Amino acid sequence: MTSGSAGGLSVTLCRDPRQFAALEEPWNRLLRACPTATPFQSHAWLHSWWLSYGRDGRLRIVLVRRGEELVGACALMLVHRPLPLLVPLGGGITDYFDVLVAAEYAGQVVPALARGLHRAARGAVVDLREVRPGAAAEALFGEWPGIRSKLADSTCMELPALPFDELVKRMPASGAQRVRAKLRKTDAAGIEEHEVTEEEVPRAVRTLLALHEKQWRGRGVTPEHLRPRFAEHLTRATRRMVRVGEGRLTEFRLDGKVVAANVTLLSGALSGGYLYGADPDLRTRKVDVATLLLRYEAGRALAEGRPVVSFLRGNEPYKNHWRPETVVNQRFLLARTALSPLLRLHESQVTGRERVVDALREALPAARDWRARLNELRVR
Repeated sequence: MTSGSAGGLSVTLCRDPRQFAALEEPWNRLLRACPTATPFQSHAWLHSWWLSYGRDGRLRIVLVRRGEELVGACALMLVHRPLPLLVPLGGGITDYFDVLVAAEYAGQVVPALARGLHRAARGAVVDLREVRPGAAAEALFGEWPGIRSKLADSTCMELPALPFDELVKRMPASGAQRVRAKLRKTDAAGIEEHEVTEEEVPRAVRTLLALHEKQWRGRGVTPEHLRPRFAEHLTRATRRMVRVGEGRLTEFRLDGKVVAANVTLLSGALSGGYLYGADPDLRTRKVDVATLLLRYEAGRALAEGRPVVSFLRGNEPYKNHWRPETVVNQRFLLARTALSPLLRLHESQVTGRERVVDALREALPAARDWRARLNELRVR
């Protein structure tokens, strides 16, 4: 661990996973002192991710302390491909990145964190993905002493935490009428809710992932969700987050059988539906699982005083029915001034890949239309 000081603050670089593990209590106090933090900045989520996905010798966590008090943190790891990069812990299964900054000392902590990260970066480009608008990382970006660039990242969907009837009223009249009819059928089915305890989490995660695989079978399930390392991480992180009130795993039962389950991650700022699984047979009973889950989670968020119900990343059509607010995450590229050519190279690679992805997204619907027309001609 290397150290420096700035304005009465000490800035250190943690590279030892054992020291990271020991930071749980001060880290969680800092999490509560940072109003912009999301559940993905919790020690439970990040440390569990490191245990499942981390690589020896790659941990890089910039820490800022005021005396013995932890007042700032930026959790990263070093990768070497396609070029040397410092990237957030959490990887592709994490929906939001942010640095942690104690609000009371933000004016001192942010510049110190920027300088510490500048020292830690050395010959690497810092690539901060999925930065939610309003995040503390925006202030870090503003204080960066080297070269920097800002790009758009994933699209997220959010709803205000309102009584469910108010959320329904946001929809067009015909859509609202269909939702009410679906909920009457769902309620008539007699589905019961059960909030899973910490001890029940391992069994409940196995059930959820089995339902998730069954739900998406033949329709392009995310491959990572089927891998043992993901199950290991989700079980460990959810268990810890349930214990301290940073997460919730809810089962929905019909005639004593679990027919749907949902993991929700929690912070003071939001309630985020992370992953759910549902038995496809519920369709035969006319149960709309997405509406069932949203009604439950909106009610809990309202009761707990969380202002936002987030669908997290993705703009799937079922989300748009609710007329959510579209929030576009940001991607910050940072480097020492001497590394300007490296940053620009990485930026061009990123934007080039995005153009290819956008082109494919535009082409796929057209390809589906052509397949449908060809099939129609064959039938004729």
